[in-house]
Amino acid sequence: MRSLADLSLEELREVVVSTVSRGEERLDGVAASVYVIGADDLRRSGARTLPEALRLAPTLTVARADANQYAIAARGFNNVLANKMLVLVDGRTLYTPLFSGVFWEAQDLVLDDVERIEVITGPSTAMWGSNAVTGLIHVITRKAGDTPGAAAELAAGSAERGASLRLGGTWGAEGERPLHYRLYVKAYDRDSTRRADGSPVRDAADGVQLGWRAEGSHRHDSFSVQADAYEGRIDPAPNERRFSGANINARWQRDGARGSQTSVQLVLDHTEREHRQSFADTLSTVDLVAQHTLAPVGAHRVVLGGGLRHARDRASQTAALAFQPERRSLAWQRVFVQDRVQLGRALELTLAASVERNPYTGTETLPSLRLAWNGGGGVLWASLSRAVRAPSRVDRDLFLPGRAPYVVAGGPRFDSEISRVAELGWRAQPGPALSYAVTLYHARHRQLRSLAPGAAGLEWRNGIEGHSRGLEAWARWRPSARWRVDAGLALLRQTLQVRAGEVDLGGLAALGNSPRHHASLRSSLELGAGWRWHAELRRVGPLPQPAVPGHTAFDTRLAWWPSPQLELSVGVQNLFDPSHAEWGVAANRVEFERTAMLQLRVNH
Repeated sequence: MRSLADLSLEELREVVVSTVSRGEERLDGVAASVYVIGADDLRRSGARTLPEALRLAPTLTVARADANQYAIAARGFNNVLANKMLVLVDGRTLYTPLFSGVFWEAQDLVLDDVERIEVITGPSTAMWGSNAVTGLIHVITRKAGDTPGAAAELAAGSAERGASLRLGGTWGAEGERPLHYRLYVKAYDRDSTRRADGSPVRDAADGVQLGWRAEGSHRHDSFSVQADAYEGRIDPAPNERRFSGANINARWQRDGARGSQTSVQLVLDHTEREHRQSFADTLSTVDLVAQHTLAPVGAHRVVLGGGLRHARDRASQTAALAFQPERRSLAWQRVFVQDRVQLGRALELTLAASVERNPYTGTETLPSLRLAWNGGGGVLWASLSRAVRAPSRVDRDLFLPGRAPYVVAGGPRFDSEISRVAELGWRAQPGPALSYAVTLYHARHRQLRSLAPGAAGLEWRNGIEGHSRGLEAWARWRPSARWRVDAGLALLRQTLQVRAGEVDLGGLAALGNSPRHHASLRSSLELGAGWRWHAELRRVGPLPQPAVPGHTAFDTRLAWWPSPQLELSVGVQNLFDPSHAEWGVAANRVEFERTAMLQLRVNH
């Protein structure tokens, strides 16, 4: 699988992305800030986890909090419980209604099975619903027919060990319509991290995940079914944390006449999480989405769809915290529509909107307008969007401690957070060796979460407002057939304050902690005789509250292919700095030390 850097100018113009408009469209005409991490980019980097792979996207802020937890966001509001970005794997949302975000330590993949990761920064709520406020990450895995045979990986390092095995094949006689399948299993074991004073954090972890995928087609119909099951544990001490889950993702698609298309996707998901002496949560979700793309009518291409999601959640009560009521049945309904209108040879207008009903605030309307002008030398685009982060159980039902008298007594009046966002971008490829993109944005935020006195204690309110503005830029350069270079820069200026007449006793500090700038420079060089050298330099500015010093990290990896079926590599992270912190308060935060990793990959 080739990365975008491998493609010629003509080939790049044919690259498609499928997340922005819920359908395939050429990358060179997309009116959004999009960065694509390709399969070859993942392999060259040596990344073994999804959060580490997301460091390859220069538009994302990725901060590691300990051996397992990450804070990942775009355009501010970063937190280990970040709640304004939607994350999907093959259309299956990783969102939890507990806090409107992702438990990153529970998300695992065999990254060799990933075709690409589409990273969209900016609102995507018009087509994907509430909570995709600052961006959307969509991991798209390879079809089972593209991964035949067997593949294995062994990894051993100074802080982590792991292994994975994949088997792929085909059922059906030659000449018939075959059924392709893929089976996999992956396991890991991580050591505890340490604080600056050398004391252990006690976050050692181990886990295992397995799954399968099957797919086939008949005439104009295609289908796929995939499933995963996993379990893991963190810190076998008295405060042990355990998580487990299983999911099934089934999709059917029919390609109709003149470019029309119909698809239905059903996801069944069950997760269990236990934090001893803190809380336990059991969540079962059914998610159904149907979509129809009409055949083009004149200058119009219309997409219609809708979705139903139902969740049953049980969050147990302890002395430390409680969710009241303990059990909740939650339902969301949504319809969406999009019309892409060709206004001329070079100008395209996209109008889209979702109307979504959530269990807390009722109906929300999420519109967007995008305009793209393709002048031949590049694409100039602009957009206006209204995005919403709907309440979660943390916002409405959380009580601290678990018994009265309460310090925090839920948020009975907490409403949706609202962002209105304007974007302006330019994306171009002036020649076959260079491509780049620049995006400017300005967001006005209203009704952000605050903490104020209530009847039974402090409660969550909507007392904070403000603005975010910034710049995102990235470039890909291929000086020669053997050498490629990627660079990225993100600048952020965020101003948040308590609204007139409101009181805040801690909500502002909890909204997130993001650097004002971060930059990256990545190089991959073919040395000949089967050798490849990959290096990455990252500079992250200081975090304001709590204060975390800025840091510079240099990672490098040397790989050797003695044959097409075998790869040996050695990688070092944080080569020139013995340790640095990325997240947390000074008294308790982790210092990440220099680590090394040996990897062996075998394909047959």
